[in-house]
Amino acid sequence: MSITSLELRSEVTPAGQHRLSLDEREVKAPGPDDVVVRVEAAPINPADMAELLGSADVSTLRREATTDRPVTTAELPPRLVPLAAGRVGKSLAVGLEGAGVVVDAGANARHLLDKVVSAGAGRMYTQYRRLPASEVAPFPRGVTAEQGASAYVNPLTALGMLSTMRAEGHSALVHTAAASNLGQMLNKLCIADGVQVVNVVRSAEQEEMLRAIGATYVVNSTDPDFREQLTTAIGEIGATLAFDAVGGGPLAGQILAAMEAALVAKSPPRGPYGSPVHTQLYIYGRLDRSATTTPPSVGMAWGMGGWLLPYYLTRIGPEETRRLRDRVAHEITTTFASAYTGEISLAEVLDLEVIRRCHRAATGEKYLLKPHSD
Repeated sequence: MSITSLELRSEVTPAGQHRLSLDEREVKAPGPDDVVVRVEAAPINPADMAELLGSADVSTLRREATTDRPVTTAELPPRLVPLAAGRVGKSLAVGLEGAGVVVDAGANARHLLDKVVSAGAGRMYTQYRRLPASEVAPFPRGVTAEQGASAYVNPLTALGMLSTMRAEGHSALVHTAAASNLGQMLNKLCIADGVQVVNVVRSAEQEEMLRAIGATYVVNSTDPDFREQLTTAIGEIGATLAFDAVGGGPLAGQILAAMEAALVAKSPPRGPYGSPVHTQLYIYGRLDRSATTTPPSVGMAWGMGGWLLPYYLTRIGPEETRRLRDRVAHEITTTFASAYTGEISLAEVLDLEVIRRCHRAATGEKYLLKPHSD
C-alpha cells in the first residue's frame, strides 16, 4: 500500500533562480528488503543549506503565490549561474539525514517494525521515506527520533576525523570553528577517547562554551597574540594534523605555520627546509569562500587537501561504516548528543526569515525540522 508524502524540493530554473517548494509524492510499499520510515525529525545542517540554496543571493529571497502552495525563490548571481548548470530544470529532494519510526517493512526487514531508526541516505525533508533496510540504523529502546535526528553527519564526521588521525600516524589535532555542534561533539569524543585537540574559536563566548564541556586547549583567533597562543598549544600536545571548516583566507596557513614553528622549537632542523616531520591540514568546509593562502613559514613537509564525509565512508567501506554507526547509536544521548536552537515545520522552511536564520550558520545555532508539525 502506497503513502502520500509531503516533501521539500529545490530546483534551479533556466533563468538562474533557486526555487523551493513543497510537493506531494507517492511513497510505494516496501520491497522484501525495504522499510518505510515516518520521518519525525531532521536537522538543518550547513550542507543542507548548500543543497537548498547553493550560492543564491539570500538578499533576493521572495515568496510567490501559486494555485497550490507558496514557493520561495532566490536569485543566483550571474557569474555563478554556470556553476549550477548541472541542476537546471531538476527538482531535487533534499535533507541529508533524519530519524523516525519504521511503519512498514518488507518480509526480510520485519524486525525493524516500530523501531526508531536514523538514516543518512538523503531526501529526508519529507514525511515518509522508503529506504533499503541496510541504510537505516536502529537505536536502543528509549531513544527518541529527536535525539537521533543528527546521528549521521556530525557524529560520523567526528569519528572520521579521529580515524583519519590514527590511520595517518598523528596523535593529536587542531579543529577550527570549534564551537559548532560538530566541534562540541568532537571535544566530547576526544575526551572519551583520550585524544588532545586544539580548538580555534572566534569569540570569548565560544571559548567559555567549550571550556564548560571540558575542553583544555581553546584559542581565540581574534586575540592579538593568537598566533603565539596557537603555536604554544600545538607544541604542548604535538598536533601535526588539522581539520579546517573555514577554508578561505589566512587561517589554514597560520595553523600549518604554527605546527612548523612548534616542531622547529623542539628539534631545530639541520638544513634550510624546516622540519622533516609531515604536517597535514584538511579543509572540510568553506565558511570563507575566498582563496586559501599559506606563508613561506610552513616549511617544506606539509600537505593540504579536501576531506568530505561521503568520500571517506566510501573509502572505508560498508563494514567499517556500520561499526561507526553502531557506536553512534549506542552513544547518541551522551557523546553524540545534539542541541537545537529551535524547531520548524516543513511549511516554515519556506518562510523568508527562517531561511535567513538557517543560512546565517551562526556557530552553535542549529534548527530541527519536524515534518509532521503543523
